[in-house]
Amino acid sequence: MPKLSDINTVLIIGSGPIIIGQACEFDYSGTQACKALRELGYKIVLVNSNPATIMTDPGMADVTYIEPLNLETIERIIAKERPDALLPNLGGQTALNLSQDLAKHGVLDKYGVEVIGVKLDAIARGEDRIEFKKTMDQLGIEMAKSTAVYSIEDAEKVADDLGYPVVIRPAYTMGGTGGGIVYNIEELRTIAARGITASLVGQILIEESVLGWEELELEVVRDADNNLITVCFIENIDPMGVHTGDSFCSAPMLTISQELQDRLQKASYAIVEAIQVIGGTNVQWAHDPATGRIIVIEINPRTSRSSALASKATGFPIALVSAKLAGGMTMKEIPYWRDGTLEKYTPSGDYVVIKFARWAFEKFKGIEDKLGTQMRAVGEVMSIGKNYKESVQKSIRGLENGRYGLGFVKDFNSLSLEELMARLSIPTSDRHFILYEALRKGATIEEIHEKTSMKAWFIEQMRELVEREEEVLKYKGSKLPDELLEAAKKDGFADAYLAKILDVPEKDIREQRTQAGVVEGWHAVPVSGVEDAAYYYSSYNAPDTISATNNPDKVMILGGGPNRIGQGIEFDYCCVHAAFTLRDMDYETVMVNCNPETVSTDYDTSDKLYFEPLTVEDVLQIYQKEKPKGVICQFGGQTPLNIARELQEAGVNILGTSPEVIDLAEDREQFDAIMKKLGIPMAPGGMAVDVDGALEIAGRLDYPLMVRPSYVLGGRGMEIVYDEPMLRDYMAAAVGVTPDRPILIDKYLENAIEAEADAIADGEDAFVPAVMEHIEQAGIHSGDSACVIPPVGIPEKHIKTIYEYTRTIAREMGVVGLMNIQYAICEDVVYVLEANPRASRTVPLVSKVCGLSMARIATEIMLGKKLRDFNLKHQDIPHFGVKESVFPFNMFPEVDPVLGPEMRSTGEVLGMDSDFGLAFYKAQEATKGTLPMEGAVLLTICDRDRSEKLVGAAQRLKKSGFKLFATAGTADFLKESGIETETILK
Repeated sequence: MPKLSDINTVLIIGSGPIIIGQACEFDYSGTQACKALRELGYKIVLVNSNPATIMTDPGMADVTYIEPLNLETIERIIAKERPDALLPNLGGQTALNLSQDLAKHGVLDKYGVEVIGVKLDAIARGEDRIEFKKTMDQLGIEMAKSTAVYSIEDAEKVADDLGYPVVIRPAYTMGGTGGGIVYNIEELRTIAARGITASLVGQILIEESVLGWEELELEVVRDADNNLITVCFIENIDPMGVHTGDSFCSAPMLTISQELQDRLQKASYAIVEAIQVIGGTNVQWAHDPATGRIIVIEINPRTSRSSALASKATGFPIALVSAKLAGGMTMKEIPYWRDGTLEKYTPSGDYVVIKFARWAFEKFKGIEDKLGTQMRAVGEVMSIGKNYKESVQKSIRGLENGRYGLGFVKDFNSLSLEELMARLSIPTSDRHFILYEALRKGATIEEIHEKTSMKAWFIEQMRELVEREEEVLKYKGSKLPDELLEAAKKDGFADAYLAKILDVPEKDIREQRTQAGVVEGWHAVPVSGVEDAAYYYSSYNAPDTISATNNPDKVMILGGGPNRIGQGIEFDYCCVHAAFTLRDMDYETVMVNCNPETVSTDYDTSDKLYFEPLTVEDVLQIYQKEKPKGVICQFGGQTPLNIARELQEAGVNILGTSPEVIDLAEDREQFDAIMKKLGIPMAPGGMAVDVDGALEIAGRLDYPLMVRPSYVLGGRGMEIVYDEPMLRDYMAAAVGVTPDRPILIDKYLENAIEAEADAIADGEDAFVPAVMEHIEQAGIHSGDSACVIPPVGIPEKHIKTIYEYTRTIAREMGVVGLMNIQYAICEDVVYVLEANPRASRTVPLVSKVCGLSMARIATEIMLGKKLRDFNLKHQDIPHFGVKESVFPFNMFPEVDPVLGPEMRSTGEVLGMDSDFGLAFYKAQEATKGTLPMEGAVLLTICDRDRSEKLVGAAQRLKKSGFKLFATAGTADFLKESGIETETILK
């Protein structure tokens, strides 16, 4: 029964699309909130605009709305559903800001909606820079010297008083959006203007710089009886000046004295009590080790990215507990397996957790790889080991960026010590790899500390790793002594990295290790409220403590690893559905993943959770421990597929589509032969491993060409090439090209309409729920293009052709599970562009729009069922679903926001309506983009794209009152059509 007797229905607002600073950790917190409050007997009304979430699945809430997250929409939902309460602090900054907006406009008072979890005035005290400073002054807690302002002029005055550099922090934002460190008045004017625009209330804080201080975080939970506990102490290894979302960090704190931790806890409790948050709060501190001075930086009066990390690091489900506390429970009513009830909780564990960020600078040409107070990471990994060195090394190989260790990255090893030290002056995504090579070249701990402000203890740990590696390198080309191999494994060195630096096959390292008895031990992470929870990690520094179950009906699922552009929450969605389905089928489920933000790494999503990197070494160890019936690889994106062949060769049973079929789809010659056999048109193309081969294909096909690496996701490295110099440049820059991984070159079909279809197949038959029509033209990556289900501009004959081709190809290739095929319609012909025999990022979208759980059906098929068992029939869709992509250009203002064949979006939204126009409008609304209604437009169009469409667009803009500017060639073209513009120089 509900614990709050006057409340029956609770409205939960989700966080919307995945963006930098707000990722799938809020799907995790949202699902936890739904679960907790429904257990207490409340009816849940959920609203979110992101179709790729578990929280928006049928059955997670009592009523679910996939709608834009804005004032007008939420008011309509409140008027219809009449919730008694609103829970604002589990949907990130989006939900917090929207709750404030609803209150400000009188909506909550009008409909009698009570706010639970965090009161509205508490949000203001935590988020408004002026109110927060007042509260801290009352508590006697020091902050950095600062002043909140609303104009650039006032910002200049404050900065002059404080002295440069200063930090700009906008109010009511997350991920440091709009903020930064500025060193002069020109930078101040630029970033202050950006910050004022980004802030919900047009307010920025101009703050004294504390660059180089230690940055420390506490995750605190409070209940209505004012019981307070600290769930986790987090130490950022990167100093102040790097956003916490980008910073390398550890839990527990490894170099901070107990006395200082006690001071931080006491002050954090005072803050949380004063703000009066019920549930979780993240408190961020800066500490000057030279003077002992501590200052509070900010708090997040809600679950956050750090909350998800803390939850996975400690086994304490902060979002679940926060929702229960908001629902009226107290900690004394929530069990804690170690000491009775939750108010007795203290962090414990004999292990070290490391978080390392994942960036996407390579996706944005011209961007400077530089870290500051505005977050730039698109994802993160978490690793667990018995000591710091072991955990750090696991985090590096968990990043899945081709690096299995800290050394020999890029060309850093070839640089001089002077060059390396110069590069260490500025924080970058490669800083720790540069630091490693600097130590190898003889840099002292003191010199590196002077350059980076990193604490000496962490640098010393790195130096010990370098020294161990230098010992190993003495045996290059030969066998390591068993004792040295064991020592290297205890320090966390991966088999793949040892193989690389010794120049021997990885399997030789694995065989030697096994024969020498150098094997990992498995250990459990204690989970609050659950005795003997099956949440595991490996270590070479302690003997095995875990016994595997002898269950023949056991299946392992490989997750997707860290979020990145091209591979994100959509694949976690599929993995979670696989786990739920297998549980319903009475299979024991074993999940393997290393992403702390996800629902898949919630300890109770599967029967067993192994928090480990997704490499051949780590997965094989779990497989040999658990001995499952098989492994599902096709739901985790490209990550598990890249290791599927090696796993199979090592004896792993791959469930569903075989690795041979996966390879066939990437082999252009084999796939082309199948298309010819089936009589299905395909854009002509070829494969090349060098410039001469590429030029030969170009001579045969003629330009323009679409070129890309094989075995990639998100269009990584994909380009449209228009001439020979561009092709030569592309081939010269290509890395990792081998006969097994060639460059794929296809004729680019200009002015084509692109479409795609997902299929469920059982090896003999296939079912295609829907065809998606891309709204952008072919050549824009499918992940960036808006699309609509069902199509509105494709002739019916071509839609039927796409259905037929998809079924035919799936049958011919023997696909078992999911498949995605992309098409281009050019000059009345349907061409196949590519086939991917795996789950695609569109699976959640198609599932939501068509009302069909594709991942569930595919999982059952992989375990032996046939399509005919499901009695699936194609049905007309009575509405339109429009997917629109969301981009991170606000975090990268220096980047030209032009789309192409390489994916750049971080997330997506869905607009649904019975009318296509309204569905499209809802999707645009949900992206939170603002369309200008007046002003000026710059037109600059290359020769090949100048057409009557441009003339029509220019005429409509002029008619709407916009002033037109154009570069010289475009201006001349428009003038010929009678449209006057003001010419500007490029």
